Amino acid sequence: MTDVLHAVENGVSWITLNRPEAMNAVTWDQRERIIALLAEASADPDVRAVVVTATGRGFCAGADLRGAPSSGADRVAGDVSRMIRQGAQRFIGAVMDCEKPVIAAVNGTAAGIGAHLAFACDLVLAADSARFIEVFVRRGLVPDGGGAYLLPRLIGPQRAKELMFFGDAVGAAEARDMGLVNRVVPAEDLEKTAREWAERLAQGPTRALALTKQLVNASLDTDRATAFATEATAQELNMTTRDAQEGVASFVERREARYEGR
Repeated sequence: MTDVLHAVENGVSWITLNRPEAMNAVTWDQRERIIALLAEASADPDVRAVVVTATGRGFCAGADLRGAPSSGADRVAGDVSRMIRQGAQRFIGAVMDCEKPVIAAVNGTAAGIGAHLAFACDLVLAADSARFIEVFVRRGLVPDGGGAYLLPRLIGPQRAKELMFFGDAVGAAEARDMGLVNRVVPAEDLEKTAREWAERLAQGPTRALALTKQLVNASLDTDRATAFATEATAQELNMTTRDAQEGVASFVERREARYEGR
């Protein structure tokens, strides 16, 4: 059985975790495959949006390290931080740095790194049966995969601490009300809604969306002068694209724009 299913349809790269018997706990091999697919999506002009989802009852129950390669040597100082940098952080960074908009279609429980995988996406759709769990504290662990970076930016530090200190499960509706989820839909409508959103994005001005994503992701880490300078540079770059020229022409000619992603 293929642990990660992949298909490109109507300009959308569908990345599907496929270990339903393990609630899609992500293995080393799956992680590397998803990172590679996100890089391919960035480089492929025919891919203009990405959906990350999963089969079965779980979106991703966290990390499954049983498939990780082992050197066979005793652990030494620096091994853990190196593993986190090259593993969980690189995984989440690949989602945030993907040059195409990424939608999470959360079909079930998203725990630990699985929750952070969803929160790193640009848009989050959740089935009404989905749950999000900052499970690390239950195991005596510190959150990894950028959780302490992502959550305060999405919901503020106080709520982030509440979720991380207690490790309680948060239902889809509560997650939406907190600001962790864009929209909650009936489970049977999740794929259809994700397809509608992704194909709408895939028909948009792809380079403008990529630059917009970069500006928003960087906005909370920069001062105003830097943000304004970066915005001006993004505008300069975008105005060289065919889609920007088409957008202006369509406005002048009073017709609907036809974007090509270039």
